Amino acid sequence: MSVAEDSTSPCRPGTTTDPDVPSHHHSAPLPTHAGATEPATAKDSNGAVQPRKWRIALYSHDTTGLGHMRRNLRIARAIVASRLPASVLLIAGAREACAFTLPPGVDCLALPALYRDANGQYRSRCLDVSITDLVALRAKTIAAALAAFEPDVLIVDTVPRGPLRELDLALQLLAARGRTRCLLGLRDVLDDPAIVRSEWSVAANEDVIRDVYDAIWVYGDPRVYDQVYEYGYPAAVAAKVRYLGYVTRPLRTTFSQIDGVELLPAIAGPPERLSLCMVGGGQDGMSLAEAFAQVDFPHGTTGVVVTGPFMPAETHQRLCRCAAANPQLRVLKFVTDPDLLLSLADRVIAMGGYNTVCELLAFGKRALIVPRIKPTREQFIRAERLRSLGLVDMLHPDEVSPRALNQWLAHDLQLPAATSLQIDFDGAANLPRVLAEILGASADPSANGHIDRRAQYAAC
Repeated sequence: MSVAEDSTSPCRPGTTTDPDVPSHHHSAPLPTHAGATEPATAKDSNGAVQPRKWRIALYSHDTTGLGHMRRNLRIARAIVASRLPASVLLIAGAREACAFTLPPGVDCLALPALYRDANGQYRSRCLDVSITDLVALRAKTIAAALAAFEPDVLIVDTVPRGPLRELDLALQLLAARGRTRCLLGLRDVLDDPAIVRSEWSVAANEDVIRDVYDAIWVYGDPRVYDQVYEYGYPAAVAAKVRYLGYVTRPLRTTFSQIDGVELLPAIAGPPERLSLCMVGGGQDGMSLAEAFAQVDFPHGTTGVVVTGPFMPAETHQRLCRCAAANPQLRVLKFVTDPDLLLSLADRVIAMGGYNTVCELLAFGKRALIVPRIKPTREQFIRAERLRSLGLVDMLHPDEVSPRALNQWLAHDLQLPAATSLQIDFDGAANLPRVLAEILGASADPSANGHIDRRAQYAAC
């Protein structure tokens, strides 16, 4: 069944019956995105005309953990490291985004924080304001930033209109100006197909994708999960889909290449063996972290748990007390770059977020995935697919206990099974090339002229 066939009461863009959506969203339908022209030149401080770099904006809502922002940061790094001359603005939904090291040519705007609770409801994370006022504040901030930055390309992560349609105002602005290509970036798995079809119908995502978005980039491999098939995308949506491969960072093997060398004293090592527990942002990984902290680690093994910045303070304190009583346990709260720990780890127990799984597979680590099962089943579906390929082990979160983790750590495990399926992990390398195609046949930002949008769609 297609998304369109599942739609029983579609809403046109710009209309809503959601009482939580600010009144500015009750506006005219989003205008059809006109053909965009390329930037020609810009004037420097002396008034001299100079070629201008491409301006790329990346948006992530970041309402659960930091996965969306981390993926966009990897994309930003890939863009500025390529031959494509570009300046990149990250618009992130969590202030923790500013704690990450940004490469030259990349800057970050952090929005007032919004989060999605275990029941799928949106709340203000920090400010004592209503959800209506918070979404209005975020929407106006996004629109103002994009109006000033004037991006040639906007890449939106996961939610075509943003949570509670906070992107509608910005998308209306960009479409009216007609010079910005709008791209939708989707991780490999969104959620259970029935839920995706229902949510897309209610949000009228098909309409905005058809009218505003130039292309859909899926950061995955259809041999693992084929979104077009699984979600029954209608022809107008499917025609814009292009699979770029999983977005991973280049594998780094020496400490001089890896951020976080200062962590070495904290883990008192390197030990003979290191067992690592990663729970993403931490807001829903408490049970796993506490079970790991009670594991009876073998002699010569150090257990390290990274709690994430959003783990409740009382849980983090309990873990620290466990570490104080157990010389084989270390607790770290926030690590901007997990590569050092992953390079040292003998085994990894982790939740099943996109970035975590990409890192585990890139390092070829023996991993036990304990996926989140609410408010979405994305992690569970991903973990099941990868387990079926022999790449990871999986434990249902209802079965987590110190005993279960002990048993897995005690097994004589082999490295991830070899598979005839050659999964594409070159998303970061593929992306600048595909972005250049969107911008034009050459990656020269000083070129003038209109893009043939039909040719763009055919290329995607």
